[in-house]
Formats: sequence, structure tokens, C-alpha cells
Amino acid sequence: MTSIGFIGLGVMGLPMATNLVTSGFDVSGYNRSRARIDALVQRGGHAAASIGEAVHAADVVITMLPDSPDVEQVVAGENGVLASSHPGQLLIDMSTIHPDVSRRLADAGAAVDVRVLDAPVSGGEAGAIEGALSIMIGGNAEDVAAAEPVLEAMGRTIVHVGPHGAGQTVKAANQLMVAGHLQLLAEAIVFLRAHGVDLDGALRVLAGGLAGSTVLERKAPAMLASDFTPGFRLTLHHKDLGIVTAAARASGSFIPLGSAVAGLVAALVARGQGDLDHSALVTLVEDLSRPAS
Repeated sequence: MTSIGFIGLGVMGLPMATNLVTSGFDVSGYNRSRARIDALVQRGGHAAASIGEAVHAADVVITMLPDSPDVEQVVAGENGVLASSHPGQLLIDMSTIHPDVSRRLADAGAAVDVRVLDAPVSGGEAGAIEGALSIMIGGNAEDVAAAEPVLEAMGRTIVHVGPHGAGQTVKAANQLMVAGHLQLLAEAIVFLRAHGVDLDGALRVLAGGLAGSTVLERKAPAMLASDFTPGFRLTLHHKDLGIVTAAARASGSFIPLGSAVAGLVAALVARGQGDLDHSALVTLVEDLSRPAS
């Protein structure tokens, strides 16, 4: 499996595809905006003029797209991946989408003898650049084994978590936890600042104890500097928390803190901050903590 068609060269997709090139795979990339394709070419990949061109000669196809409708259209739509596929091809969807959509796409793939895995990732832009993503995989064990050489070029923690759709379920839990960590980190920073302590020192000692987390390590500096250049946009986390709350409702799971954070993220998106990094949750805490004028 040396030939890869990579569809979706966004904030995450481009560095992931770049790491595949660096690892020796022959990567052809397609994206709606030509500039991202050109960026991959500059890094040693090839340009595909269409989805079909990216797919037809590939041993493996990877999709990294924003939302469930995008994946369904690109994979199962007219002139999509399955329309250009060949028997035995392996399709790895690394987007974050609804688990039931992943299961439908797996069934659609099986109908044309295409092996499908749902393999969403965690680690953000930094993890994608570093090739250190956490990858949670749903699908058949033999297909997961076949995909491992490809996935190892992009991730450090690669785990088969169950059948089709299971990867997306685990990713939903990941997004629930990340949102909660972000919100509590934002509240801790505002709380510490209000008490006039040394913020850098306080966060350093917190990071060394039970409160330490990757969220604290990677997102606290941005919150302190009010630098919300998007590594993961609030609009995407809003979408992901919609997946979480819908799945929780369907299973009867009670997620009170998750529901509260989902509302806070929705509020930021509603007031026009959706294109900011999700660390911008701190701005809402700051606004709510200001005394009335």
C-alpha cells in the first residue's frame, strides 16, 4: 500500500498528508481550494484535479473533511470516492462525523467491495504537524491491520476500538473531555488572575500535578496571550458537541457538564467567534466575570 489519495487538505489534512509523503508514500491530494493542493506539491506530493483522479489509482484513500454531509457527498455522492473506486481498495475516513454516518458509509463501501474504516483523530494541528496524533479506529480487524503502516506515519497512539462507528463514538467522548478541560482551564485562569498570583508559575505547578493535561500544556499559552489563531475552530467543536449531545440522548446517557459546555461553545459561535480557536472559551469567562458598569 504505497499509493494514497488524500482528500481534504485543511488545517489538519495538509500536515497529515505531508507526513505521509515524508514517510515514503506516493500521495496525490485533492482539495476544493487549489492553494492547499499546491502546498502539498511543494512538499513532495502530487496534485489531483478531481476526487476521481485522487482515487482511481490509489491503494488507500483518506478523507479528512469538516462534517458528516461533506463526507457523505465526497464518499457516496455522484463522482465521489465509491464511484471511482476499485475492488479491494481501503478507504480511511479520518473526519469527525456521526457514528451512524460511518456505519452507512461502511455498508455502501462493502456493496462495491471497498473496505472502510472510521479513524478520527485527536491532537489538533500541532499533533498533525508532529505526526503524533491519537487515532481511534472502527472497523474490521484485518482492515485495521492493513491500514497500520499508513496510520503510523500520522499518529503515535493507534487503537482499534471496535466495529464500524466505534471510532467516531470514542472521538465524541474525546471532544466531550477536551471541551470540559478547556472550559475549566479558562475558569482557572480567570480565577487566578483575579487573585493576582503569578500566572506562569501557577500554571506550571498545576501542570506538574493531577490537574496537568495536554489541554493545559498546549492551550494555556494562547489563553494567556489572547491569541486565538485557529488550530481547531470553535465552529468545528460546536459541530462535534452536537454529535456528542445527540449520541448521549440516543443512548440515555446523562452528560450535565458536557451539555453546559456545549451551550457555552454555541454562545461563542452565535456571537460571531466561530472562526477563533476553541481556546477562545476564555473570552466568555472573562466577559461574564467583569463587574457591571
